[in-house]
Amino acid sequence: MALLSSAPSGQAQSTRPDAAQKKGGGVKAAQALAKQKALEKKSKTYKLPLGELALFTQQIASLLAAGLPLVQCLEALQDQTEDPIFRIVIRDVRAEISQGNSFSTAVKLFPNSFNTLFISMVEAGEASGGLAEILAKVAGYFESTVKLTKKVKSAMTYPIAVIGLAVALVNVLLIFVIPVFAAMFKDFGAKLPAPTQFLIDLSNFMKAWWWAIGLGAYAVYFFGGKFVSTPNGRRTKDQFLVKAPIFGNLIHKIALSRFCRTYATLIRSGVPILRTLEIVSSASGKVQIEDACEEIAKHVSQGGQVSEVLATNEFFPPMMKHMVKAGESTGNVDGMMNKVADFYDVECEATVGALTSLIEPMLIVFLGVVVGGIVMAMFLPIFQLGAVAGGLQ
Repeated sequence: MALLSSAPSGQAQSTRPDAAQKKGGGVKAAQALAKQKALEKKSKTYKLPLGELALFTQQIASLLAAGLPLVQCLEALQDQTEDPIFRIVIRDVRAEISQGNSFSTAVKLFPNSFNTLFISMVEAGEASGGLAEILAKVAGYFESTVKLTKKVKSAMTYPIAVIGLAVALVNVLLIFVIPVFAAMFKDFGAKLPAPTQFLIDLSNFMKAWWWAIGLGAYAVYFFGGKFVSTPNGRRTKDQFLVKAPIFGNLIHKIALSRFCRTYATLIRSGVPILRTLEIVSSASGKVQIEDACEEIAKHVSQGGQVSEVLATNEFFPPMMKHMVKAGESTGNVDGMMNKVADFYDVECEATVGALTSLIEPMLIVFLGVVVGGIVMAMFLPIFQLGAVAGGLQ
């Protein structure tokens, strides 16, 4: 009987690990399914970085030039893409093309991943039959834009980091260090120098009202963002940025380079001029160029030329106006626009280099004045210890 009863018990014990393994596998499968669904949802609104879009465009242009069908190109890129969300985007685009839709129709389903310029260039490539060549052009445009953006960001990283460090250091001095000196000076019983008294009062204010300062900074950030999102606020911001000291000239040149490069790329690819102006307007990011594109579109629709509008717009420099006019007279507007874009790219690189060289000594002087001023103000009573202590000398 004991032997008979032990068999089912052993069998039950052997089945428990299997049940536990099945349960664990079911949990992992459910987690994987939930993660996949979350990625699927994000793919509909996924904002693809311009650098990743440039790489994707260059790769698909190279594969198409090698003679591979579009669906196989997308399949290869889907397999090698490390971004899980963008992999889903490529998969869905490939599925749309496999169902008989065009490439441009498929990428329009993901407007956040593929910008207006990319979609329009794909349409132009499909219409002309030279999709690989046109995608190679737009890939070069994206790469030059990313390169310039990285240079500007790298030039801005150092001053932002130093200014942030200076602000943090000043706050530490005001909140933690100056109160120690204030308690020491209080025992002197004499009137403190004006700079020292000002720093002590500022320190007391920050210690008592730090929450109000933080709340005020957040309110300025929040309502400033709300204002900038309005048409009038955006116009005010763009006009200020272009005329801002030090960086305004650089921002102006970047806007001009982007305008010329985008216009030349689209025109050379066979995109109609009115559609080109729409894309240039949306890709510019500046209200001055948007206004100019709208004015040019009206003027061209009435039989006018682009140079005639540029000649009356103060945002565009005289050199650019003459180059465009020469391009119109020779039938080579896109070539002239590319030359202007190259010129401003070189100018932007030179400006970034000059600003980098100029900012370093300015920041050193700034830190010396701020931190040194605080230290001098706090040690001033010690230097005048005899007078502060009641004229003991």
